[in-house]
Amino acid sequence: MKNSLKYFGIALLVLFGFQALAQEKQARDLDNFRYPDQRGINQFEAPKDTATTFNGVHVRIGGASTIQFQALDHENTGNPVDENGDPISLIEIGNNFNLPTANLDLDVQLYEGVRMHLRTYLSSRHHPEPYVKGGYIQIDKLDFVSEGFLEPLMNNLRIRIGHMENNYGDAHFRRSDNAQAIYNPFVGNLIMDAFTTEVGAEVYYFDDGLIAMLGATNGKLNQAVNNPDATDPSYIAKLGYDTHMNDNLRLRLTGSVYHTNKSANAYLYSADRSGSRYYFVMEPEGASSSGNFRSGRFNPNLRNELTAFMVNPFVKYGGFEFFGTYERVTGKAATELDERSFNQYSGELIYRFGNKENIYVGGRYNLVEGELLGGTEVDITRFNLSAGWFMTKNILAKVEYVNQEYGGFEESDIRNGGKFNGAVVEAIISF
Repeated sequence: MKNSLKYFGIALLVLFGFQALAQEKQARDLDNFRYPDQRGINQFEAPKDTATTFNGVHVRIGGASTIQFQALDHENTGNPVDENGDPISLIEIGNNFNLPTANLDLDVQLYEGVRMHLRTYLSSRHHPEPYVKGGYIQIDKLDFVSEGFLEPLMNNLRIRIGHMENNYGDAHFRRSDNAQAIYNPFVGNLIMDAFTTEVGAEVYYFDDGLIAMLGATNGKLNQAVNNPDATDPSYIAKLGYDTHMNDNLRLRLTGSVYHTNKSANAYLYSADRSGSRYYFVMEPEGASSSGNFRSGRFNPNLRNELTAFMVNPFVKYGGFEFFGTYERVTGKAATELDERSFNQYSGELIYRFGNKENIYVGGRYNLVEGELLGGTEVDITRFNLSAGWFMTKNILAKVEYVNQEYGGFEESDIRNGGKFNGAVVEAIISF
């Protein structure tokens, strides 16, 4: 039944794709909407515009389909053992295609200044069957109350409510979200991949480049009513400035915070259910793609209490762009008395050229360092080189070289002396 649903979903997405191509001249844009194609590159929050094109309820069906060819090798130098004292070996991996992934997006203009978004993973590494990622309602006007209601205030305000991807940091705007990988100039996301979907609300203020946001969630990835005292609310805030100095120079700088005082399981670095792009790397014999779907990533396991800060500078001058990440997270698990901390650093340098900047080359350096449960100091470094070609605004092909190394892990840890490297080719259709 699950396979039937998966293939039906993929067939449905292909059908919608052909329909979209056949109706290319038909208006598919919505108000205050981030484009799901090349035009969405280097958009962050959806634009805030008081102009409207509303002419009745309008449903936009979109989606994405992505596949990779992986040619990676991995190795380690430790002597890891299982709970019975038996040695554990790395799983053997070869060169081949990964599972194709697919998304289905429903975006609906419900009223003037009111929009809905819903994303379903039709096929993903962790869920080969369709799985609802989440959605939200976005309110940029209150004309549904009465025409012009609080208009001077709503010219600058936005409200988002839903079980949604929460707006902590700017790195999540450039990451691959299952099949939606057209915004990411690389194949993989960051080592410590800050991403979560929780039920909550976010209130935004936009004013001539200034961006401010305050949000609160119930702190839960998996919703339930039978554990009311297990988790406290989480709080999110962002402050930044985004401006075009002239036709060639754009500057953006934001700072964000995510805080939860008590959680049954804080998912900020493990919430992505679609899985990582580097299949089976540094995983033991017997690993399964869905059971070990976070391979290549790192979760600091601050499960019950954490505070995370992220600072993101972005500079674009002509075809050159730089995007940086500094992140510090502090917290602890329920079994710990003292807090631990991890730092993450990342810098991306991209050069886009050609017709409408449809070709790019770039590099990224990513470092994570901190203290594991038990006191061991570890570090993980990754270096990426990437090149991409937008065949059309909806079709992207990219190739990446990746090298990731693990330092400081105990000899009994499978990551001791660990390393993986090689190439991954990825093709994306997004509309």
